[in-house]
Amino acid sequence: MQTAAHGNKLQAWQVISGGIAGLVLSIGLARFSYTPMLPLMQAQAGLSDAMAGALAAINYAGYMSGALLAAWIDQPRLRQQLYSHGLWLSLVSCVLMALATNVWLWALARYLGGLCGAAGMLLGSGLVLGWLMRAGRRPELGLHFTGLGLGIVVSALGAMLMGLMKLDWAGQWQGYALLGLVFLLPAWRWRPPPPPPAAAAEAQAPGRRWMALMIAMYFCAGWGFVINATFTVAIVERQPLLAGQGPWAWLLVGVAATPAVFLWDRIARRLGDIQALLLAFVLQTVGVLLPALSGSLFAALAGALLYGATFIGIVSLTLALVGRRSPANPGKAMARLTLSYGVAQISAPALSGAMVQASGGFAGALWLTGAVLLVGMGLLLALLSSD
Repeated sequence: MQTAAHGNKLQAWQVISGGIAGLVLSIGLARFSYTPMLPLMQAQAGLSDAMAGALAAINYAGYMSGALLAAWIDQPRLRQQLYSHGLWLSLVSCVLMALATNVWLWALARYLGGLCGAAGMLLGSGLVLGWLMRAGRRPELGLHFTGLGLGIVVSALGAMLMGLMKLDWAGQWQGYALLGLVFLLPAWRWRPPPPPPAAAAEAQAPGRRWMALMIAMYFCAGWGFVINATFTVAIVERQPLLAGQGPWAWLLVGVAATPAVFLWDRIARRLGDIQALLLAFVLQTVGVLLPALSGSLFAALAGALLYGATFIGIVSLTLALVGRRSPANPGKAMARLTLSYGVAQISAPALSGAMVQASGGFAGALWLTGAVLLVGMGLLLALLSSD
């Protein structure tokens, strides 16, 4: 176990690299690998559209449970210990998916994966942001959140490689677990230490109205995020001319997301955080609606590109903003905000999966998502007037 004394000797590049590896493991593999695996599980393991959406909803129920826990716990050392547990449990969640064609086992694995995702996104990001503020570094999470885009790239390339190896669905889940070991080592070695007691002193919290608007806005962001995260590959695969191209669309999401965080940090410095978030919402709405308007390869890939380039900016800017306004415990503030994200992540895939199964297509779910994102833009405008 890494001690606080050892943790105090960490360099900034180690803290950032460890955080990135933790995101690849807890989000990229424990969560995002389900997306490129979805068509294969439907073809080989009998997974229906409705059950696919339900499993995604269960994953986010785990995520919200983790967010509730993160919002409740104040002790910095316990928060770091739970983050540590989430790292190795991410591997366990992948192994469980491979054990049998059992819906209850899959549900357990997806729930556990959600808990691990919350540990990586909230506890890990809070530890990294707190370390950066205490070290006098720029309190931004753009570089840290390259782990999200990289996680998508890793999950997509893993699916492509294992497909070339002709592994079945269970073999591919086992492959993801083995791949996760590569990222567990740096994530574990370079975990940020918990803050000393003096750094955990009470500080001014955001205003109630500001926080309420942020929470509502982040619900809308969560809806837009989860529909694409769950169904991007399946949307492409369902189009007759694009069959077999789904992993490429998912790879494009990751390729767009990985460098985008730097761009969004620069945009926020120039325009302001809320203005940058508004721009990201506009572009994400366009990306969501393109596949609903056209079944072309251009629409599918452009939608994936815009989604990848925007969701990462929304997450990074929002969590960093609320973390800076709550310097006493950034991770706890992020967790409170993320509860609304979790509600969207539970309700959106379950409802959309049922809509897809009833209609036989994704257009209705995509138009509904566009409407939710439009509401999010209105909330951002209200935030501008409240600042």
